Amino acid sequence: MNELLSAISDGHVVAKRNVIKIKRVPEVLVFVLISPIMFVLLFAYVFGGSIDIPGGSYREFLIGGIFAQTVIFGATFTGAGIADDMQKGIIDRFRSLPMSRSAMLVGRTASDVIYNVLSLIIMALTGLIVGWRIHNGLLKMLLGFVLLLTFAYAFSWIMAYVGLLVPSVEVINNASFMVIFPLTFIANTFVPAENLPGVLRTFAEWNPVSSVTQAARELFGNLPPGTPEPTAWPLQNPVLYTVIWIIVIIAIFAPLSVHRYAKPK
Repeated sequence: MNELLSAISDGHVVAKRNVIKIKRVPEVLVFVLISPIMFVLLFAYVFGGSIDIPGGSYREFLIGGIFAQTVIFGATFTGAGIADDMQKGIIDRFRSLPMSRSAMLVGRTASDVIYNVLSLIIMALTGLIVGWRIHNGLLKMLLGFVLLLTFAYAFSWIMAYVGLLVPSVEVINNASFMVIFPLTFIANTFVPAENLPGVLRTFAEWNPVSSVTQAARELFGNLPPGTPEPTAWPLQNPVLYTVIWIIVIIAIFAPLSVHRYAKPK
């Protein structure tokens, strides 16, 4: 119990330090706020006219996918921030202090949720401008946003572990792009999974990015009437499948990250 309280207390201090850092590096905040707007406008107006969603609006279909993609990319700030602190020797300083071993990682992952909250707010407002609407009420809307943020938080633990392994910010940016880009595009984020051929369709149906996207669309009421029932179990039960992935990712990568932080060699 004392270890848990210490982790929460020390983690709060680290989180506060990371939040203060946002004011000192406003360029990062500008990128966080501008990139979601660009994605929404790009897909809504450039690609939206060529993608047909029977019985519904592509712009409403799109926003759930943009939400999922953006919060996952937002999770990379965790890895980049840790890699930057590693380069500057700040992590070594943290290791020398009488603080919980998990505090730095708890604080880092928690504070980076703020980036994703800001991104979701900006995307939601932009989506409302281009025609996106929520049809299932306040409670399901809040559940949709909480699910997106929780999935991104879990993904940030993967990036935290990678950030402790790689030698520089440039490496983690390139590595995360190579993994996250196909993960978010071979999914139902921008086109229905059934439009994809063969192996790609199977991958998309079992891809957790697809399930969190499907869950968001269902909770926001963005699936048009008459949409065929998915044939794959993950898309039939997207909330449950997403929660399973959240638990599995945190259960694996949180201990790995703490162990790596405590024993860097």
